[in-house]
Amino acid sequence: MDISIVLYSHDSVGLGHARRNRPLAYALAAHLPALVGGTVRGLLIAGHPDAGRDPLPEGWDWLVLPGMTRSSDGKGFRPRRLDMHGERLRDLRSATIDAALAAFDPDLLIADRHPFGIDGELRPVLANVRARGTRTVLGLREVLDTPRVAAAEWDALGGAEQVAELLDAVWVYGDHHVYDPRLTGELPGPLARLAITTGYLGHGRPAGRPSRGRTSPKPPPPYVLTVLGGGSDGGELARIAARATLPEGHRHLLITGPQMSDADLQEVREIAAHSGDATTVVHSAPDVPELIAEAVSVVCMGGYNTLAEVMATSTPALVVPRARRRQEQPRRAAALAALGAVETLDAAGLTPQDITAWLERSVTTRTDRTGIDLDGLSVVPHLAARLLNSSVRTAPEVTSHAV
Repeated sequence: MDISIVLYSHDSVGLGHARRNRPLAYALAAHLPALVGGTVRGLLIAGHPDAGRDPLPEGWDWLVLPGMTRSSDGKGFRPRRLDMHGERLRDLRSATIDAALAAFDPDLLIADRHPFGIDGELRPVLANVRARGTRTVLGLREVLDTPRVAAAEWDALGGAEQVAELLDAVWVYGDHHVYDPRLTGELPGPLARLAITTGYLGHGRPAGRPSRGRTSPKPPPPYVLTVLGGGSDGGELARIAARATLPEGHRHLLITGPQMSDADLQEVREIAAHSGDATTVVHSAPDVPELIAEAVSVVCMGGYNTLAEVMATSTPALVVPRARRRQEQPRRAAALAALGAVETLDAAGLTPQDITAWLERSVTTRTDRTGIDLDGLSVVPHLAARLLNSSVRTAPEVTSHAV
């Protein structure tokens, strides 16, 4: 049968949600056709213009919505660029999504992290697609927030039971031996009963935007790497890392992230210039997973996608998690550090000397992460096939991940 899939991410802050959906698109495009016996096409709905710059599989495309971002008080959302009231833009986005899905008629809709999108923009969409027979999935990173904050967020949506009524499944993109939101209380009973852990989306992640006209910024080895995800909140760590003293004979590549402000980027470049040519600062790179794998050490924040890429290597990692607004990153870093997969330091009080000391220690070591399940991208197509057609035989490894 021929299958149409939609993956949604609202992308109000950074690109973490779209960066999870894109490797899922590649995995589904590569493996689902053999499981369902037909073609697979897809549409990725995103809320940030930078999302659409990265390539997609053949037969897939982006639908980039007018952007919304958090208001200055952090309690709501406002248009990123359009001069119109936030509620009107939310309605415009909702109507756009609804019209697109009515025309595209997907068999499967996967929403990343937020089941109803920004200010409920997906709520009427979910009701409409389910009436047409579309299967609906909520995809979640393994850590949401503290249990108290997570419970308040589910309550604000009308309660976990109401959310669960509009879903067929919840896929948790993590290893339950590392962190299980069903046990911490972040996933209440009605949603926990729908939830399956897939393994981290680590192995098999696709490359970034094509490097046509761009060369990799990879310095001559040996080099240490600082990578800050989207970079919108990485300015302070970038400044500290740029001031660190490098181990003798090593170079330093610092990738700020495409969402770092121009002012922060300029300041980091000025700091790095004092090291002569030992530190190279770039806004972005097309081959971050390869750069992480070939670095002798990496300093990073605690975002899901960055750590999924780190976990797929043996490169020692120092994680300095963002701790404001959410406790997601500190909780993830602590869980991985407890297994010896990373080391972690708090951002508060962090100094260049701390990073200097860690680099001196780490550049001659490697880290064994073979015990962590990183095979989510090979598991999700089997889960999708099972959801779309209960008669499809699932591979044995799905059972071990899903139980």
